[in-house]
Amino acid sequence: MAYQDTQMTTQQTSAVSANKVLRNTYGLLAMTLLFSAVTAGAAMALGVQQMNIFVFFIGAYGLMFLVHKTANSAMGLLATFAFTGFMGFTLGPILSDYLTLPNGAQLIMTALGLTGLTFFGLSAVALVTRKDFSFLANFLMAGAIVLVLAMVAGLIFQIPALSLMVSAGFVLFASAAILYQTSEIVHRAGETNYILATITLYVSIYNLFVSLLSLLGIMSQD
Repeated sequence: MAYQDTQMTTQQTSAVSANKVLRNTYGLLAMTLLFSAVTAGAAMALGVQQMNIFVFFIGAYGLMFLVHKTANSAMGLLATFAFTGFMGFTLGPILSDYLTLPNGAQLIMTALGLTGLTFFGLSAVALVTRKDFSFLANFLMAGAIVLVLAMVAGLIFQIPALSLMVSAGFVLFASAAILYQTSEIVHRAGETNYILATITLYVSIYNLFVSLLSLLGIMSQD
């Protein structure tokens, strides 16, 4: 009897902790997305040109490394906003290019809407069903390697069909990452740090939006 009571108390404590991480994660995620929108708008207003790919990777991965190093301190929040602000700033030139197209604004709004629906739909699946999606870990690891190699090949060979495949691959990869990360928080199987959880979801949303925008552009022959 005492064992059952202790087990029940442990489960209740775990559920409360998971709910707290979820609230903090979604709250911080909302703020970082808003901040990214502001920095993207600033880049567009300043007429910033597309960033060099090597500068992008150095800035993105350097700031992400900083987030992981400071995730357990107050500096982690500053690093999070630095990273998401930088990512939003790099998104500005991409949006500016699309807005020069005849249907560019429509493409952006469609990609934004699909991104939002996909994120909320997948999050709802993980939260409502309470299914454990930890089995996606191996898929994500293998998918990351394949996508990086495909990106490098795309930069070298400039094959349109390969770009289409990479964009579609990132849509699947980002969707799986959203399911996995949300499941990790719910089941406390891995992620209990809301800063790291926020970064994972943010990167997934960023990749999902850019990839959907690319696919829509290709399908509309733009």
